Amino acid sequence: MPVREDALVLERISPDDRFDADDVVYLGRTVSADADLAVGTPLLLVAQADAGDDEPEQGLEWRNPRDAAHRMSDRDAGIASEALAIAAWHRTSRFCANCGAETEVRNAGWMRACPRCGVDHFPRTDPAVIVRIVHEERILLGSSALWPAGRYSLLAGFVEAGESLEAAVLREVEEESGMRLATPIYLGSQPWPFPRSLMFGYHAELAPGQDPEAIARDEEELDDVRWFSREELLATDSEVTLPGPTSIARAIIDDWLRGDERS
Repeated sequence: MPVREDALVLERISPDDRFDADDVVYLGRTVSADADLAVGTPLLLVAQADAGDDEPEQGLEWRNPRDAAHRMSDRDAGIASEALAIAAWHRTSRFCANCGAETEVRNAGWMRACPRCGVDHFPRTDPAVIVRIVHEERILLGSSALWPAGRYSLLAGFVEAGESLEAAVLREVEEESGMRLATPIYLGSQPWPFPRSLMFGYHAELAPGQDPEAIARDEEELDDVRWFSREELLATDSEVTLPGPTSIARAIIDDWLRGDERS
């Protein structure tokens, strides 16, 4: 992602510029005035496989969106999120899931049509839930088997077919930790275009009668699941690495660290 001084770099194009229709997606128009763009300016995503190969111009950097998005404006972060998600969908949807034929781009990049069987394909979003579980001034965090040692986050997982968000919270937590929860409380959501998720954040406490020490970890997915106090996570010599500042997981954990149980 091209960034200069924590701002997304947008390249101006002229009416004379020509691109392959399969490489362009119309992202919409700006709805507020900024120093660099007037209201109503159209935004296009132009896919360039080798865009990051050349030496960047003065002051421009290519950054991982996970590391840079939290320092961007709401506008730039929104543009980056939309562009990443739709670009990932195009990369993985070249062929029809119904008959296997190569699909064609339609509707300014927001649909792919199959010329053989006539099926229209649209961008997918995969819903996922993530939950802050607290009990007596402690928070339950897990460490994935795929992560570096010492990295912990909230328990999370994808919503299954025919499942409500709240049911997914209860199921995922019991599967991963053995903990039964009381009714989950919705906190907020975040698009997570890596490649196309929408994260729904929840807060929950243990169900009545649930022993907080009876943790039954999913040994295939998690290396560790345990309770942490605020003091443990805030200690200057803590060896725990929390999620990056771009993620909803970190926002939900930070709210709890500040003493806000329900935001």
